Amino acid sequence: MTKIHNLGFPRIGAMRELKFALEAYWQGQSSRDELKALGKQLRRHHWQMQSGLDWVPVGDFAFYDQVLDMSFTLGNLPERVQNFHGDALDNYFRVARGRSAQPANEPARCCGEVAAGEMTKWFDTNYHYIVPEFTAATEFKLDASRLLEQLAEAKAQGIAAKPVIIGPVTYLWLGKAKDDSDKLALLPKLLPVYAELLETLAAEGVEWVQIDEPILVTELEAAWQNAFNTAYQHLQACPIKLLLATYFGQLAENRQLAASLPVAGLHVDAINGRDDVEPLIEQLPADKVLSLGVINGRNIWKADLNAALDWIEPLARRLGGRLWLAPSCSLLHVPVDLDSEQQLDAETKPWLAFAKQKLDELRVLGVALNRGRDAVKAELEANRAAIEARRNSPRVNNPKVKAALAGITPQLAQRNSPYAQRAVKQAALLKLPKFPTTTIGSFPQTAEIRQARSNFKSGKLDEAGYKTAMQAEIARCVGEQEALGLDVFVHGEAERNDMVEYFGEQLDGYAFSRFGWVQSYGSRCVKPPILFGDISRPQAMTVDWIKYAQSLTDKPMKAMLTGPVTVLNWSFVRDDQPRSVTCKQLALAIRAETLDLESAGIGIIQIDEAALREGLPLRKSQWREYLDWAVESFRIAANGVSDETQIHTHMCYSEFNDIIAAIAGMDADVITIETSRSDMELLDAFDHFKYPNEIGPGVYDIHSPNIPSEQHIVALMRKAAERIPAERLWVNPDCGLKTRQWNEVIPALAHMVAAAKTLRTLAG
Repeated sequence: MTKIHNLGFPRIGAMRELKFALEAYWQGQSSRDELKALGKQLRRHHWQMQSGLDWVPVGDFAFYDQVLDMSFTLGNLPERVQNFHGDALDNYFRVARGRSAQPANEPARCCGEVAAGEMTKWFDTNYHYIVPEFTAATEFKLDASRLLEQLAEAKAQGIAAKPVIIGPVTYLWLGKAKDDSDKLALLPKLLPVYAELLETLAAEGVEWVQIDEPILVTELEAAWQNAFNTAYQHLQACPIKLLLATYFGQLAENRQLAASLPVAGLHVDAINGRDDVEPLIEQLPADKVLSLGVINGRNIWKADLNAALDWIEPLARRLGGRLWLAPSCSLLHVPVDLDSEQQLDAETKPWLAFAKQKLDELRVLGVALNRGRDAVKAELEANRAAIEARRNSPRVNNPKVKAALAGITPQLAQRNSPYAQRAVKQAALLKLPKFPTTTIGSFPQTAEIRQARSNFKSGKLDEAGYKTAMQAEIARCVGEQEALGLDVFVHGEAERNDMVEYFGEQLDGYAFSRFGWVQSYGSRCVKPPILFGDISRPQAMTVDWIKYAQSLTDKPMKAMLTGPVTVLNWSFVRDDQPRSVTCKQLALAIRAETLDLESAGIGIIQIDEAALREGLPLRKSQWREYLDWAVESFRIAANGVSDETQIHTHMCYSEFNDIIAAIAGMDADVITIETSRSDMELLDAFDHFKYPNEIGPGVYDIHSPNIPSEQHIVALMRKAAERIPAERLWVNPDCGLKTRQWNEVIPALAHMVAAAKTLRTLAG
């Protein structure tokens, strides 16, 4: 009998219950007990939704991040939080966000409690994890309380529990050494703690543990490959069965290594690594389970179940009970339940599957394999009809868009003059001081803004009333920037619900959910729009708002657009054509908006590519192809303007040192990046690469409520000036300010402006 299981479930809740509970706790509006009770309630509900599976994941729930959970399980706490007293949850949130709960009505304090842990992207997803920190002196000590508590809850609910943990080699690989030590040198200290954890779980009656080692789909140096053999030779003595899980790509040259490890089972991503499957069947020992990820855990399209069965049925006959089926990866990356969507586009909704529906698809496959297709005949026919309807829909394919794409020439991606010539013209026009100050685009999305948007969408507020409300917020933002003394203003993006969804709503080829929320980090959620067809721009999307903002001030107003690569990577993208084709369609739409902004008299245009690094393939051998079309798409979007128009771009929380040449190839006049949480570490790239254009290294960590001091900002910028000539440096936050509150933003930006003045004085 083929078994079916899941690797992980979304934890935020179908209605973002965890988000709201976390924020209430952090703001001192609810108690720790109330937060923990909500977590228990969500786990119970999510396990119910997974009923019928042979194995259900336990331990995939986290109050902030699963990697941070693993750090606490292993007793790997940064030294700066080890002397704090209070509940372990307080230290957990201190590492995650710089502080724990704040008593109600207490003002934000300068510099907060402690530096938050560094945050970066989880492989090539839009999920962010808290980076483990190591030194040569790091020690590990088991604290299994979180996992054991969840395991006890699952047992009480009658769940066939499969605990989920991050494997030791991946855990070390994900972290950063804060000194010059070798992370792998910590493996001998780490393995006994993992063994103790597995023995503890075995004592609780656990049969299987899912141990995630996704770095096996990357190109590993020999030392890391050897570390796998060392680790699992050590752990094979534990009295428990290990299902080693890989995902997000193919094993390729690591296939033999993965097949030979002394574990009871191996999970592979059969969506992205289908070519691994046949060789693995030949290589795996006859008693080892092979789990195939046959339902896409990263996208929301309905699986073609009939085609899947055509492929899987012969494998099931060969493998028998050794075959398990699952989603390709954790369902953390998709929304919870399509059934909540009562207003979704009627034609596209039947084409979709969220987490709950993906498990339904898995159950259908399990029944078909174990009892025959006739047992699920109606389900398979309904699936076939949905797949055919999507394939044949005239809304998916637009001949005019395809013709425009065919008309792209190399000239579309070129500026008129090199940067050095453009910079002189822009300086003469803008007349900015040294160390010019700006923000990344958004200002706080207040309750009043959200209420006005909700009332407008529900019909309680007409278009004129909505426009008046948004203009009032824009005027507020402009007034605050005038008072602060910033050099380049933004309009604040009050009218935008999300930096991708806002644009998707105005482009043909998109559909939108109401509750399709996906966790990005902590309590931060995004609702990716659904890109189902060819993309075109019916009319201007931002021009009127920016023109209004510019009418309120003589300072230069920076227009804000989201770049084609980021729109692509932060959407649920169609899977029926190459991503490069879709990206260039988006580039043509953004290009039209860029030109309209310039025609409206806007002299600075920021085209954010926050997700450029995120889309990078996990294997370096595939980077060049992606970077070629990604950079070309940005240049198509940006490069139709005159030399005098200054093009900015922004990238946040991405390790990009290894693609700095490609970033320079984007030829943006100014790039702004995250550097504050990494203490300017990202600027190490500029030690060996002479970045030719202007750069704004972020100095205000907007993902923490902590308020940076003037002295702290000056120190960061002086570090930056050691690598980048001062005349090419800007001063700005790490990212947009929409998630922060005005009482945090105003003092932080005031310190930033003061720091810029100090820097000008020091520079002479």
